[in-house]
Amino acid sequence: MSVYDKLAELGITLPPVAIPAAAYVPFVQTGKLVFLSGHVAKKDGKPWVGQLGKNTTTAEGQAAARAIAIDLLGTLHAAVGDLNRVTRIVKLMSLVNSTGDFTEQHLVTNGCSELIGQVFGAKGAHARSAFGVAQIPMGCCVEIEMIAEVE
Repeated sequence: MSVYDKLAELGITLPPVAIPAAAYVPFVQTGKLVFLSGHVAKKDGKPWVGQLGKNTTTAEGQAAARAIAIDLLGTLHAAVGDLNRVTRIVKLMSLVNSTGDFTEQHLVTNGCSELIGQVFGAKGAHARSAFGVAQIPMGCCVEIEMIAEVE
């Protein structure tokens, strides 16, 4: 099954690449690796604001991370032209806006990791880091970046 068939089965439509909010580009390819800049969580087209452990639950954080996965896939599609060219999702790095005593950053990030695994199957198995941070731009609850390998 192609990646696009899987996305259709999941009811996912890829969004266009977001316009960078600062002095950076959305992606860079060097050799076979594509580096995607961090994508912040959005809900209804606006920053998904919140702090895990204060006013946002782990389940809400997982939903935010899943939404980011969809945005990352849209950017990756724009970068490579065809998601079926992806040979491996190499790594995700997740920043979770959280209180000092919140310890479920890894569970929040699963919202992204699980969708990437569903879409790419074995090619979606990736290395990952999940960090708790004091703040994310615009007060967003989660930010995730991705590295992918293409043929």
